[in-house]
Amino acid sequence: MHTNHVAILTPDPADGTYTDAWPCVLERIVAALAVVGVTTTPTPWTAHVDDCAQLMDFPLVLPLLVWGYHLDHARWLRACQAWQDAGVPMANPAAVLASNSDKHYLRALHERGIAIPPTTWTGRVTAQQLEAAFDATGAEQLIVKPTVSGGAWKTQRVRRGEVPDSAPDGDAMIQPYLPTIETEGETSLLFFGGRLSHVVNKRPAAGDFRIQVQHGGLYTLLPTPPAGALALAEQTLAAIDASLLYARIDVVPDADGRWLLMEAELIEPDFYLDHDPNAGTGFAQAVRETLAARD
Repeated sequence: MHTNHVAILTPDPADGTYTDAWPCVLERIVAALAVVGVTTTPTPWTAHVDDCAQLMDFPLVLPLLVWGYHLDHARWLRACQAWQDAGVPMANPAAVLASNSDKHYLRALHERGIAIPPTTWTGRVTAQQLEAAFDATGAEQLIVKPTVSGGAWKTQRVRRGEVPDSAPDGDAMIQPYLPTIETEGETSLLFFGGRLSHVVNKRPAAGDFRIQVQHGGLYTLLPTPPAGALALAEQTLAAIDASLLYARIDVVPDADGRWLLMEAELIEPDFYLDHDPNAGTGFAQAVRETLAARD
């Protein structure tokens, strides 16, 4: 196969959750790659779990649209292991795709000195844990979410005395709700080939706490990143210590202005190329460099 022809993994065809969104994101990625002479073949990730031989025909496989993997996490982990064992030329690496799919990676980063919100890790959310978290943090509201999630899936905001409508069945995390998400927003820094490409600020719709566009989130391009946000993002990438083609680092300031890591998205982040002044040129160039290094 042509050395500039790559595979892009897409959602499970049986999952209709994101059918209105991911084709548009794919179109932007394909267009950016075409500018630098890279052609693409979209293929569902679920078609390559138990037999990934077809992926070995490509010089590079990009798992950029495996949206919904969290809905079948066991199969996702099995796929990542199969890709790693077979040596599929995956970027980001299959081992990173596996570890980044469980938000316990945030605990590991915190142990390496990365600032995150105070977090209670639990195998089952209880009313006692919620009360303890309120007492420990002094927060007026808490965020409860599964450690394996995506797009705010099963993520809830609770007040003291409330019990989540549907608490996560298994491993979960409890964090104080940061009101700065409404006043300052969440800042996403996009890195391609280790280089900062662009920065997008995301704020929830009035009355909501979720910043995802499907929940009404409002996105704005920032001409330059806040200094503290960039410093934390670079510190995070250094702590991850892996060869990354792409990364989206999501950070929020607390009430004292200290920047905290919310997510290091290394699997299938939306790159917000519709807000990128260069329309994905930085990403496309990083892909070309990766392909050239593998020739």
